[in-house]
Amino acid sequence: MLSKKYRFHSRGGVRYVYQKGKTIRNPKMSLVFCENTRGFTRIAVVVSKKVNKSAVGRNRMRRRVYEILRRNMNLIPDKTDYIFVIYAPDVLTMPYVKLEKLLGELVSQSKVCYNKK
Repeated sequence: MLSKKYRFHSRGGVRYVYQKGKTIRNPKMSLVFCENTRGFTRIAVVVSKKVNKSAVGRNRMRRRVYEILRRNMNLIPDKTDYIFVIYAPDVLTMPYVKLEKLLGELVSQSKVCYNKK
């Protein structure tokens, strides 16, 4: 599981990222991101009840994404807030390698967006 330091602790921070951040989408999920002044990265994973009615399934999707991000924390830029929004139910059964590649593509695209500033 991702360390508590790297997770959001209030809805205010999440709301700020949704309002001020940029969004990148692909067929399975989207990434909302913006820079922060905290000096470290914060990450949230959002899975709607529309995606999976079962709390067990939603939590499993969330845990899979958090674990991939935890293992690849060194590839994620510092001082950035990320919110991963999952809207495809097949993320639950997707192979680990494919899900890891999907997340990596989103994060690498966010780096490109920052370099355009």
